[in-house]
Amino acid sequence: LSGGVGVDRVPGLGHSGGGSTLLGYIGIDTIIEQMRKKTMKAGFDFNIMIVGHSGLGKSTLVNTLFKSQVSRWSSGWGGEHKIPKTVEIKAVSHVIEEGGVKMKLTVIDTPGFGDQINNENCWDPISKYINEQYEKFLKEEVNIARKKRIPDTRVHCCLYFISPTGHSLRQLDIEFMKHLSRVVNIIPVIAKSDTMTPDEKNEFKHRVRKELETYGIEYYPQNEFDDDMEDKNENDKIREAMPFAVVGSDKEYQVNGKRVLGRKTAWGVVEVENPNHCEFALLRDFLIRSHLQDLKEVTHNIHYETYRARRLNDNGGLHPISVNNTQESNL
Repeated sequence: LSGGVGVDRVPGLGHSGGGSTLLGYIGIDTIIEQMRKKTMKAGFDFNIMIVGHSGLGKSTLVNTLFKSQVSRWSSGWGGEHKIPKTVEIKAVSHVIEEGGVKMKLTVIDTPGFGDQINNENCWDPISKYINEQYEKFLKEEVNIARKKRIPDTRVHCCLYFISPTGHSLRQLDIEFMKHLSRVVNIIPVIAKSDTMTPDEKNEFKHRVRKELETYGIEYYPQNEFDDDMEDKNENDKIREAMPFAVVGSDKEYQVNGKRVLGRKTAWGVVEVENPNHCEFALLRDFLIRSHLQDLKEVTHNIHYETYRARRLNDNGGLHPISVNNTQESNL
């Protein structure tokens, strides 16, 4: 292999006998295929948290995103649908397989958030849960005999559901995103956007972006994490479209001879996957097709590393392993 040129045949390799050859393309770009095979065998984890008060269609939207029954209600929880007295954390894991690729999807729901008369510090249980997952990963990582593959329960993405009021963000929305944007990738979405006219929706989106900028709230994808101009140009378009105005539905209707997911109204069917009706397709492509791996990398390289550095520098944190306690001390 010289000058980066791949060859189709390497003579002299194979069984002893002189005439055998190993056929097939050989080049350094074959490492991509090797990585793909290893990833397909191992599979990967993706953990998504959904936050917002009751009635915004959080579970329905997640079911629509992954075209599977992955919400907590689908898993037999909360038969009476009572509002919890405090914010609870409910996590459900499913293995989704498509095209030979396995993904362990964990949906973390937060029933009770924003549903109380007094919502002071109601984000604390959520912040605690996120940090507990970082702590769990860190403890596994610093073990002397650590696992070959550490289970990843860290929250890679938090979908924050904004009520379609058409006015402005609630104080609870602002405080939540202020506190949590430092520790997790937040993606704001406007729920049930079919309750607004197109003009109201665009005006509301513009007002929300202005408020997020005014209060210094960063949401994913953050400007400082753009690696190059290509990433910046792509992410700028996404940032201009945020917050995504979405509609979720797990019901199908017949429209122009096709079965489509949608919400039936007196005026017709709101098609979930039609870009002219809502931005669900844009959110799905962004979340799954183009940025899923980046969400995982930002979680590991930015949010987790920030937590790890703080914990290891903290006086009451994890103490580094002494060299005297290892067999390498005699080297």
